[in-house]
Amino acid sequence: MIRIIGGQHKGRKISAPSNLPVRPTTDYAKEGLFNLLNNRIDFEKTKALDLFAGTGNITYELASRGCPDIVSVDSDFHCVRFITETARKLEMPQVKVTKMDAYVFIRKKFSKWDLIFADPPYEQKETVSLPELIFKNEILNENGLLIIEHSARMVFPPNENLLETRSYGKVNFSIFG
Repeated sequence: MIRIIGGQHKGRKISAPSNLPVRPTTDYAKEGLFNLLNNRIDFEKTKALDLFAGTGNITYELASRGCPDIVSVDSDFHCVRFITETARKLEMPQVKVTKMDAYVFIRKKFSKWDLIFADPPYEQKETVSLPELIFKNEILNENGLLIIEHSARMVFPPNENLLETRSYGKVNFSIFG
């Protein structure tokens, strides 16, 4: 069960199919993340990218808070279909869903974003290269934020763009800018 915790759709519950290959961000971690973001960005002026979007949990939260332009990327057909259908039901026309491998999407340099959220599978070894790939391909706007959700076992190599890492139970967010 996904619960939108803020904005226009606050309190709305969404049931995702149990067969999706996902690990949704917990409400506790999502609340911590959005408390942090509330103090750093103006959602109504933020162009956002949700990589490894899964159920669309973060996408719906961003849209509910007034984010005008959100691209959700996932490689799984069922996840893409679920996000597309849910965004339509919730009347979130600002959500555009793309079925593509996130690493391929980054390299295609479709646009630049103010906020990039990435929640790759925790066991995925390539996650460690995400910050470098995103900054090298220049898809994050100046003064933008990149947030990567990961397990405590994931340690990023030294990176001049790493601002901080926050821990919420078993969920960690590394924030780059």
